[in-house]
Amino acid sequence: MKRIAYILLAFVMCAQFSVAQQRKANISFNKTAHNFGKIKEADGPVSTVFEFVNTGNVPVIIQDVQTSCGCTTPEYSKQPVRAGEKGFVKTVFDPAGRPGLFTKEITVKSNAENSPMVLKITGTVEPKEPSMEEQYRYVMGDLRLQSSHIGFGKIAPGSSATQTINVMNPVTKAVKINFIQVPPFLTAKAKPEVLNPGQKGIIEVTYNSAKKNDWGFLIDYLYFSLNGSNNPDHKVTITAEIIEDFSKMTEAQKAKAPKISFDDPNYEFGSVKAGTKVEHDFTFTNNGKSNLIIRKINTTCGCTTSAPKDLVIKPGASSSIKAIFNTQGYRNEQTKVVTVITNDPLSSTITLWMKGKVE
Repeated sequence: MKRIAYILLAFVMCAQFSVAQQRKANISFNKTAHNFGKIKEADGPVSTVFEFVNTGNVPVIIQDVQTSCGCTTPEYSKQPVRAGEKGFVKTVFDPAGRPGLFTKEITVKSNAENSPMVLKITGTVEPKEPSMEEQYRYVMGDLRLQSSHIGFGKIAPGSSATQTINVMNPVTKAVKINFIQVPPFLTAKAKPEVLNPGQKGIIEVTYNSAKKNDWGFLIDYLYFSLNGSNNPDHKVTITAEIIEDFSKMTEAQKAKAPKISFDDPNYEFGSVKAGTKVEHDFTFTNNGKSNLIIRKINTTCGCTTSAPKDLVIKPGASSSIKAIFNTQGYRNEQTKVVTVITNDPLSSTITLWMKGKVE
């Protein structure tokens, strides 16, 4: 009898353990992905609801809902969802500032045995039409401009390039655009010259590098007046880099070209007292097969240079560039740069460095 009792007790315990193991929460979503299709940025946020059923036999408790970015705002069932009942996860997507395709993930963490679960939203945001203020962000008197800068990029010596800026008249009176103090290497036109209220136009600028007669990265300004009124702040910044184009040289031409080689382009002057003038000669040699031409030497603030005695260096000849850094008014670690522009096709622009500490 005792043996039978032990067997019955063991059977009951196993049955209870089996039932306990079967008591689990389980989430079954009606969908795990939602495609919004094409939505308009101007229409604002869109939302969708992911419904689920607790297919387990204990209440489902959603512990946390995380999104892959801050552009989705999740809402979800905060109370336990009993077996057989429904719950939800709602997600809101704000398309503001997010044009184009998007894919976002929502991670749902709960006490369910299939946790975590990942939901996904996708779609395409059609950008809204920018406002007048967004299109023409720069205000100069009675004129709005899309940009206050014209960058010509690289311009070969002896060539010209033309760029434009879009402008518009936001006021209720006509605005006449005139250009003042125009450098001889620039040609500027307003098209049309007079903008009626609400009218759009362009400022067209042509850069003539032959008339500029300079090298390297250059910054200039184009000033204009409105209805005859001058304001020094009414200007457009003009940048260009005048540099030779060696891309069309043949290998034979490159083999016969000049070649500049510095003994050391870096000079460490250690630690000096403020007010000390640091001087250094950057020595170089023309290891090429034709004359080396020093086109231009630029320096950063606080540093001056003296050009070589001869700006044309024959093959095999050496020369130097003296750099002087006046440390008056400077403290701590300092780095000064000397930029050398040459006709060496492989090293048309070389950077020399002066580094050290001013106490």
